[in-house]
Amino acid sequence: MIKFLRMWLLLPVIAMPSMFFIGCQTYDEDEVLIWEDAATPKEVLKQGAGEGPAWHPTQGLFFSGEGHIQQWHASHGVRPFEEGAGSNGLMFDSQGRLIACEPLHRRVRRLEKNGQWATLTDDYDGYRYNTPNDVTIDQAGRIYFSDPRYGDRSGMEMKDDQGRLVEGVYCIHTGGEVQRVITHEVDRPNGVLVSADDRFLYVADNNNRSQGARKLWRFEKLSDGTLKLSSKTLIFDWKTSRGPDGMAQDALGRLYVAAGINHNKPPHETRLPYPAGIFVFSREGRWMGHLPIPNDEVTNCAFGGEDHRTLFITAGGHLWTMKTAYPGDLTWPPIRP
Repeated sequence: MIKFLRMWLLLPVIAMPSMFFIGCQTYDEDEVLIWEDAATPKEVLKQGAGEGPAWHPTQGLFFSGEGHIQQWHASHGVRPFEEGAGSNGLMFDSQGRLIACEPLHRRVRRLEKNGQWATLTDDYDGYRYNTPNDVTIDQAGRIYFSDPRYGDRSGMEMKDDQGRLVEGVYCIHTGGEVQRVITHEVDRPNGVLVSADDRFLYVADNNNRSQGARKLWRFEKLSDGTLKLSSKTLIFDWKTSRGPDGMAQDALGRLYVAAGINHNKPPHETRLPYPAGIFVFSREGRWMGHLPIPNDEVTNCAFGGEDHRTLFITAGGHLWTMKTAYPGDLTWPPIRP
């Protein structure tokens, strides 16, 4: 395992209406920037950055790529951190432990403080997961992850009581118990994100087959970690373009969603009406803006940098950064005053 390194990297055109509070003052979203004034996207890497960016304050950026968990630091570039992990979504929990969805191995693992990996779950009711994809954590420490299946479906084991195949969302409670919180309520769950105020779970529903869903949903999260399924609310529909993938949010609770596509992929996905990039939504779910990214496919994004004002974007193996006007809302580490 690579020794801890230190990294300095900081990187943040406008927003749109609803009122909210910042400190003791009230602001209109029309007057609040999304991106740092005059900022433009910067390409950091041209290959290897496939998915799951996650920021560590001293070790730099972790992401999934080329079958491994990779580590990027401004001082040394990219190094393999965990070879053969076959990972996708990554996230640090409130204790600074790395959580990894590993679709290749059909499991979710956590890197403990002693440097050893612990498998948190690799089956549900005796059925192996499809391909754990993305991960998010609520304020109580519960871990939510999505379990879709893209590509070959012949090896799927996960079924409901009626024998129907399931592509669901699961919650790992703090005591280790695993509970399915979404069964058939979405088509094919991909990105997941607990809202900054801990009230909602956002689910990216991204089925890239013909007639498949390309929608972002919001569910009310209950105090026991389950979801109020009847609260299902549509945030956005990408129509025939590529649907939503990974997500992040800033300190104001605004969503940054990786989605869209730059080149038609007949017969299932079209460039229009929504080319590839980062789509920004207000806390209420109103589309506020689009940051174009030239590489397909734009898979995920995460905040980081010294003051959490850098949005790291993975896209077709490329890594991009964009300076933001407000810091991201990260489970860990907290921003020091």
